[in-house]
Amino acid sequence: MSLSKQDVKKAADLARIEVTDQEAGDALGPLEKVFALIEEMQQLDTENVEPMAHAQDISTRLRDDIVTEKDQRETLQASAPAVEKGLFLVPKVID
Repeated sequence: MSLSKQDVKKAADLARIEVTDQEAGDALGPLEKVFALIEEMQQLDTENVEPMAHAQDISTRLRDDIVTEKDQRETLQASAPAVEKGLFLVPKVID
C-alpha cells in the first residue's frame, strides 16, 4: 500500500494529532512498513488456527474470592456531604 503525506496528515487530523509536513514525511516510511507487514499477514491461511487469549500457553494464578476486610462503609461515609442508601451523592455536572 502506498501512502502519501496527505494520508498521514488526514489520519493525524482524525486522531486529533497536530503534525507538521516534516513529521508527516518522517512517519511515512515506518507507516508503509507497518501496512506492508499487515498485507503480508493477511495473505496467510488462518482457517485452522484456533484463537488464543495469550501468545504463550500459560494460566493465571487467581486468589480465592473471599472478604478479607471488615465493612467500614458507615465510618468512611460519615464525613461525606451527602449519602443515600450507602452511595455517595455528587452534584450533577452534565445536563
